[in-house]
Amino acid sequence: MKNHLLLSGVLLSISLAASADPLSAWNETPAKKALMKWVEETTAPGSDDYIPLNKRYVVFDNDGTLWPQSPVPVQIQFIMDEIKRLAPHHPEWKHSRLLSAAMNNDYRAVEKHGLDGLNTMLSKTHNGISVDEYTNRVQTWLKTAKNSRYGCYYNELNYLPMRQVLDYLREKGFKTWIVSSEGMDFMRVVSEEMFGIPPEQVIGSFSISELTMTNDGEKIIKTMKGPFKDTAINKPVAIHLFMGQRPVAAFGNDDTDQPMLRYSSRNPHYKTFAMTIEDEMASKNASHQGQAVSKAATRKESEKLSREWVNVNIQRDWSKVFENSACRLPDSDK
Repeated sequence: MKNHLLLSGVLLSISLAASADPLSAWNETPAKKALMKWVEETTAPGSDDYIPLNKRYVVFDNDGTLWPQSPVPVQIQFIMDEIKRLAPHHPEWKHSRLLSAAMNNDYRAVEKHGLDGLNTMLSKTHNGISVDEYTNRVQTWLKTAKNSRYGCYYNELNYLPMRQVLDYLREKGFKTWIVSSEGMDFMRVVSEEMFGIPPEQVIGSFSISELTMTNDGEKIIKTMKGPFKDTAINKPVAIHLFMGQRPVAAFGNDDTDQPMLRYSSRNPHYKTFAMTIEDEMASKNASHQGQAVSKAATRKESEKLSREWVNVNIQRDWSKVFENSACRLPDSDK
């Protein structure tokens, strides 16, 4: 009986220890240990590296960092699906190579049209509608459209290990922000439910909206005026504009996030942290719409800094990828 009770106590202790792990979806690799070490060192009162509560600002890219970005970024797929939905009302669209490619999910053909093509698709699907109508469209799509690669709805695609990082940081007094190249209005629809980040802590690409009077009262209308693309070197600019201070940590995954990672890493007042997320299969097999390659001088500078950054490989460092069990990794990703 004593042995039985002893064994039960040991198992209970193990179980409690496991449940107390804030990053339970992470493997016990150097990446997890480095993150937890930085958090503990910067939040312990009396520590030489202590960061005051009002300075604990942390920024996250979303595509490829908080959720997948293959075969294309999530908002690009939404735009293409919107073109398909609206196409019956616009028979003239079939004569456009760009719009025909979008209707056929021809990602490579769409990508060849570059930023001009993206702006054209945005104009066809986003321009001239109210923010409320746009929000309803995005919410409906997220709950009804399935990602062909992962087999689940888009509002189920958040990475569990990264959601745990967000929750862990917030528990330790950090304020978490999304800094995305995707549309700010788009990400604000999903940020709180999927990532626990309120809309006012989302920075993204945007155009200047307009206030107009309708029979139903005042409405904010989306336009294509004064567009700001929140990517690459624009990310630190947007952080300054919306946040008003320099972050102490940053999480990203590709070249377009490196300026944000550099900017945060160089905060001169505090011990900083930077982490990059790498998905080997996605980088080999997927086409990523709109990713820019850093110039040689910037790349060299980033490579020097990146030796101080913590690199996460999804296949190596995570024990479970998705928060929702309905989402599955394709065999080629395992």
